[in-house]
Amino acid sequence: MKRFLAVLLVLATPVFAQDADIGRAHFATHCATCHGLEGRGDGPMSGVLLIKPVNLTELSAQNGGTFPLERVIKRIDGRDPLVSHGSPMPVYGDYFEGTFDVPMKTPAGQPVLTSQPVVDLVAYLMEMQRVE
Repeated sequence: MKRFLAVLLVLATPVFAQDADIGRAHFATHCATCHGLEGRGDGPMSGVLLIKPVNLTELSAQNGGTFPLERVIKRIDGRDPLVSHGSPMPVYGDYFEGTFDVPMKTPAGQPVLTSQPVVDLVAYLMEMQRVE
């Protein structure tokens, strides 16, 4: 019953605004050092990382044309950690981790809770996807 009420609460929660312009600023501050300003994985720190940063403009293309929303959210907010240079990615995890109080809906309609900074960053990442 508690699980049902929790799901009902999430579904009844309004979807918060996504602001790609704020996400762009978050990207420049927290991500571009490794992923590059264009998100192609060629930032100035990419050469010293144990695992080369992915080309973020090809996330949808490499996922059958669908943006891998849940995987991206969890990678950014630390629930799906990636160790690329001796510490979990993201380096700025404290900024993106913490509260999971903003829902985003996956392409299948399932809500994924995360924080507002992650919502804004993901909105920008979705905008930067390469169109074939």
